[in-house]
Amino acid sequence: MAGTNGDISLVGKKIEKLAISADNSTKNEIDTESGKNMEPRLWGFETRELYKIAVNFYKEKEGKAVHLSYEDKLKLVAFTQQVTHGKCTAENAPPLGVLDVIGKNRRLAWQNLGDISKEQAMEGFIILLDKLCPLFRTVVEAQKRDIEEKLRLRKEEEARLLEEERRLKELEELKKKEDEARLKEEIQRRQIQDALNQQTYFQFKMYAEQQYPGNPEQQGVLIRQLQEQHYHQYMQQLRQNQLVIEDQTPEISNTTIENTQKEEHTETNETAPLNEEDSDELQDDCPPIARAEMWTRKGVEEFKDTIRREDGDAVIKVGHGETVTVRVPTHEDGSCLFWEFATDGYDIGFGVYFEWSKPETNQVSVHISESEDEDEEDDDYETREDLESGVTNGTIQSDYKPSPPPISVIVPIYRRDSQEEIYAGSHRYPGQGVYLLKFDNSYSLWRSKTLYYRVYYTQNGYVKN
Repeated sequence: MAGTNGDISLVGKKIEKLAISADNSTKNEIDTESGKNMEPRLWGFETRELYKIAVNFYKEKEGKAVHLSYEDKLKLVAFTQQVTHGKCTAENAPPLGVLDVIGKNRRLAWQNLGDISKEQAMEGFIILLDKLCPLFRTVVEAQKRDIEEKLRLRKEEEARLLEEERRLKELEELKKKEDEARLKEEIQRRQIQDALNQQTYFQFKMYAEQQYPGNPEQQGVLIRQLQEQHYHQYMQQLRQNQLVIEDQTPEISNTTIENTQKEEHTETNETAPLNEEDSDELQDDCPPIARAEMWTRKGVEEFKDTIRREDGDAVIKVGHGETVTVRVPTHEDGSCLFWEFATDGYDIGFGVYFEWSKPETNQVSVHISESEDEDEEDDDYETREDLESGVTNGTIQSDYKPSPPPISVIVPIYRRDSQEEIYAGSHRYPGQGVYLLKFDNSYSLWRSKTLYYRVYYTQNGYVKN
């Protein structure tokens, strides 16, 4: 009886085994068909990456969010064994105990996989887990979005770093160019200033010796101040000239230029003592003249007090509408003329001319004229020109004035704020002649101006008033 029962049990186990095998075969066919419709790579991951995600998900969620049957668990474990060890053989399969029913079932499920590849086993695990647990796909999609977001942020950060690096490089290059330009400008500035200092040192030295006799320290300070001021005035004039050149166009006719010059003459209160014909004659007949050096300094009140104490003749009242001309002949022992002046309360026009004539005296003289007198002199000069050309209005005058000596413009007449600063300057003798220092108040209809001036020349390294 016992033997019969044992045979029945053995037959039952075989039937159960066959049922499990048949069931596994059927499920494998279903899984294979599902694998054809659900390629893991379509999820945006490689098979190996997606398999790792699936295994971690199964370990974390099994028994919590995921509840699987015993047979499904056997299949999943079989796939993992196939991935880890390959085909189930006697060499790679660990021995089982007599009572290890679960181990035997796992071994059987592993054997049923046959000799599928590691890649196929991974895909089978993924597809089966997705079929048994829909939550798995949701987790995979969430991880995919997270990975894509991290990838996007990493690319944006890389792009930002590249842009920042490019911007810093541009700023560095720009700063380098600015430093080079600044260095070049500084070198040019020093060269220009050194050249100007060499040109004006002798004149400024003579002027400083006259201002601070016997005090070399104060003389040096004044020379440096005058040189620095002269450099800034020179650069300012240079920039103004460049702006004028840039504004000019080749289409401007001679007539337009003449009209513009007349307008500028009115706006700046500049008075030109020569007409255009005289200028052309002087340019052809007179030798070239060096430019004058001009500067300003503080101490107007002290200067006026000094002039009052030194010489009362150096204080002149210039009436409204008048022009005062101070005639300063060149000295046979001199080489350079210096001048300085200031006024009370209001500005005054100032310019320097040179009359090419042999001085008859060494004395400084002052001539006062009104604008009407200058017009009359111009009329006389025009009449003389008509007589010289042989063309008159029908009457021949036998007693006309002799032709005046030619005159060159050294400093054009402009209004100077001499009530605020002392205006000073110097000019090297171009030859024998008479300097004409013109103080113009013709633009003022009501106010008279009080003028304080001083002129002197250099003689063999000394300054003489």
